[in-house]
Amino acid sequence: MLEDPSNQQIVKEVVDQLDKGRLRVAEPEEDGWRVNQWVKMAVILYFPLQKMQKVSVGPFEFYDKIDLKRDYEAIGARVVPHAIARYGAYLSKNVVMMPSYVNIGAHVGSGTMIDTWATVGSCAQIGRNVHLSGGVGIGGVLEPVQAAPVIIEDECFIGSRSIIVEGVRVHTGAVIGANVTITQSTRIIDVSQPQEVVYRGEVPPRAVVIPGSYPKKFPAGTYQVQCALIVGKRKESTDHKTSLNQALRDFQVDV
Repeated sequence: MLEDPSNQQIVKEVVDQLDKGRLRVAEPEEDGWRVNQWVKMAVILYFPLQKMQKVSVGPFEFYDKIDLKRDYEAIGARVVPHAIARYGAYLSKNVVMMPSYVNIGAHVGSGTMIDTWATVGSCAQIGRNVHLSGGVGIGGVLEPVQAAPVIIEDECFIGSRSIIVEGVRVHTGAVIGANVTITQSTRIIDVSQPQEVVYRGEVPPRAVVIPGSYPKKFPAGTYQVQCALIVGKRKESTDHKTSLNQALRDFQVDV
């Protein structure tokens, strides 16, 4: 199948459309998100079609299958040395990349800041006016292959050294404190009301989240297991530019 030149051309065209933002691995709909599995499959099939090659950028040398993204001036994105985005990733106008990394198939919305040493994994969907703080790790779908990409919706703040993987969805306006790790199995516990509410795989809109732990019994004894705690809601009335950091400080949480 992949040996057929016409199929190869289709795969390459899909990746080119991803690079230009005309296709997405996942798209927002009125009642949620639709994952375009065929687009994700094209990204996976693109790798065996490409040959290893040397890429030189001034004194720097790379050896890889995937080209680097180019034409940032035409895109309208600010890309600081040594930020790298791969061909097949889409950056909207007014995206800022500090020294960071965006992998193939990812989609980054306008006005988003990808801070120093943050990584955006393959096919991840990052919304508008998001701040990925220093060292944030957004998981991809390729290694290992995941069913759905990580989705960070508009106006979210993701704190330093946080890790969000395995197709987790962070809804609009959520604030994630420093060092929070969320996977599909992570218990996300709303402790802001008298009765706890447990979520998995999704962070509710405007939730303010910090790292936590809970006791769990094992054959060797009882140990603390990592979780995420929702300690409150970000106020809609608060100005966006100040609310991201202030939302955490309101609950005496480190940014």
